[in-house]
Amino acid sequence: MIIKTSGHPGSHERHLLRKAGNPLFADAIELNDDTLLAAQQRDHEELTAFHAEFRSLLEATTAMAGNVDSEVILQLKDRLDQTYELAATVAEDQSKAKEAIHKLLRYIMAAVRQGAGSDFQAHQELDQEEAAREAHFTLLESKLVADLLNPHSPIHTDELIPTLLSSSKDELQLALQIFDEMQLLMVLSEGAKLLEQLQDNGVNVDDAQQKLAFMQGYAEFAGEMGKL
Repeated sequence: MIIKTSGHPGSHERHLLRKAGNPLFADAIELNDDTLLAAQQRDHEELTAFHAEFRSLLEATTAMAGNVDSEVILQLKDRLDQTYELAATVAEDQSKAKEAIHKLLRYIMAAVRQGAGSDFQAHQELDQEEAAREAHFTLLESKLVADLLNPHSPIHTDELIPTLLSSSKDELQLALQIFDEMQLLMVLSEGAKLLEQLQDNGVNVDDAQQKLAFMQGYAEFAGEMGKL
């Protein structure tokens, strides 16, 4: 290979590296210059779009002054949330961009709180919203979570199970939190079927079996704790 993998790959290159030579995927792709370049080009396109949106948000937020219509503020807040999610999926180190979005969100939320005046219930709801946002952003530190939640994820529906079974236990511990009870049961059932089929075809699935057992343990623990 002439082309090198990226130090901070985007979602398409990450998924290519998950699938390359991986028997858990029905269409395990080959890692070569052509497939790597294609993935990196798609990641570059998404990175360019992210930079454009990020600059637009910076301009729109910093241009706010005086009494701004509440609808405009709420639209900006939604765009900032969505752009943070994009920052978690695109290539290169986006830590500074995410920090900047965090600051802009604090600025926006201060304006929202000011608009809420002395409404105690409104402030409680804003507290809950901010706590949920911080929990969501923490989950997005996992590239697996970011890729799964990406509206334009390269992970197709039929690749969910192989993707999970190919992930580290640290990533799984975060990723499993985004599934409800029914979804987890489906993952466990379909995962067991996939591994049985592969094993019957002579594929070594020992590592994937350990991942499946880990997910089973998480589901049982979460169920006992009432988290599902």
